[in-house]
Amino acid sequence: MDFPKYLLGDNSDYPTAIFIIHTEFPRFIINLEDDEVEWLEDFDVHDQKELETETENYIKEATEFYDREIALYEDD
Repeated sequence: MDFPKYLLGDNSDYPTAIFIIHTEFPRFIINLEDDEVEWLEDFDVHDQKELETETENYIKEATEFYDREIALYEDD
């Protein structure tokens, strides 16, 4: 099964949180309420250095995805 690169998620146990799930490597979930990132991968030392430089880009992409999705809902 193919998944989109990003998915929106919410949960009634976290009523103010909005989660973005990144389904490609490196897989992660970001809580847009506080920008906390939970990585769903195990990383070696080489990967860790790359993550440190790319994390800001991943957060930016996730936020842009969210903004685009919300704009689509608002247009309806």
